Amino acid sequence: MELATHIEDRSPRGIAAAVARLVRSGELRPGDRLPTVRALAVDLAISPATVSGAWQALSAVGLVVSRGRAGTFVLPEPASWLPPRYRDLATGGPATRLDLSSGTPDPELLPAVGPALARVAARTPADQTDTYLAPPTIERLERLLRASWPFTPQRITVVDGAMDALGRTLEQVAGYGARVALEEPGFPPLFDLVEQLGLERVPVAVDKHGMEPAALGAALRAGASVVVLQPRAHNPTGVSLTATRARELAVVIRKWGADPPVLVIEDDHSGEIATARTVSLGTFLPDRVVHVRSFSKSHGPDLRIAAVGGPAAVLDRLVARRMLGPGWTSRLLQRVLVDLLTDGPALDAVAEARRVYYARQRALCVALASHGLLVPPGDGINLWLPVRDESVALVRLDAAGIRVARGSTFFAAPPVESAGGHVRVTVGMLRGDVDAVARLLALAAVD
Repeated sequence: MELATHIEDRSPRGIAAAVARLVRSGELRPGDRLPTVRALAVDLAISPATVSGAWQALSAVGLVVSRGRAGTFVLPEPASWLPPRYRDLATGGPATRLDLSSGTPDPELLPAVGPALARVAARTPADQTDTYLAPPTIERLERLLRASWPFTPQRITVVDGAMDALGRTLEQVAGYGARVALEEPGFPPLFDLVEQLGLERVPVAVDKHGMEPAALGAALRAGASVVVLQPRAHNPTGVSLTATRARELAVVIRKWGADPPVLVIEDDHSGEIATARTVSLGTFLPDRVVHVRSFSKSHGPDLRIAAVGGPAAVLDRLVARRMLGPGWTSRLLQRVLVDLLTDGPALDAVAEARRVYYARQRALCVALASHGLLVPPGDGINLWLPVRDESVALVRLDAAGIRVARGSTFFAAPPVESAGGHVRVTVGMLRGDVDAVARLLALAAVD
């Protein structure tokens, strides 16, 4: 196709709009290679910078992807069912060599669910699986959860994953327009959730010990009524909250969030694969903390179970609202989780996964150091890698067949250009070839 003949407005916006129309009409198809910046600039008698601006705008909305010297290509249409920042994490061509962008656990390290399903099916009568008015959480699972909870909660229940827990809790405690203090950087789908609920995000900086107390104090003084934080294996940085920092944050909340009382929601999404011990503000503020523990990364994303524990005033409303929707999380799956939490081989599998993720983190950091890039290892499955230029790093890694997650997606607002950037690397999927991958990551980071 002679692309230049379809372009009337030769501004960056006009060029981008023309290409977008051609993609929507089907005249440009996924995988089609666009002209080079220089070639199209010659055809249109404009500067290469103008064409480059158009390509950058198209890339920002996920219509095209640059693959370095290979050229710029039309991407498949983003999945419209994904919220915007989830879509940012999913956008991009497939990795030809290694996908380190997903943030998901290594399926080879999950405990085998088949034996647990067989055991549960064999000993669960049908009349125990279809009761509408039974308690939503089976007694044995609740006992196991209480025994390992970081503080004594008034109520514990289970829901369909950590995001379900966060969403349902926020619906109960934050009215439309309320301000919510969120970590910066933080988890992009949580940003989407807060926006969909009509809440206002107040970013709070994170350092190597967790959420910064001074920044939290500023957010509370600005009117934040809810605080959401990740106590272990923070996504994307891998930072885990220290006991000292938890105490400092509790002091700040008592001082600035006392009237009306501020609620804290803790998202312990990595759960049993994290190596840091469980630290919770609930130790200091038991009546004002809702703690969420997910089993997705330790036992499988498709299990769809997260436990929620905290004040009765919040949890009772949450459970009552669920009764008018899904009702409860499948008691059959709850029994499967009980089996996995008490079965010797399953316990060994989770412990081995925790050990392997720890080893992969440190192996990559050692290899990066040998290539001149010093990065402290994080907890869990992700590594937060500083780069000189985020876009350049992504292009170089894409050209090498390696996909990572764009760092700017994890910020409320893009960092200033002079501050450099980051990419998130899912170390949990790095099964081998560590030195070769480290060399490519280091070259992309410093170029």
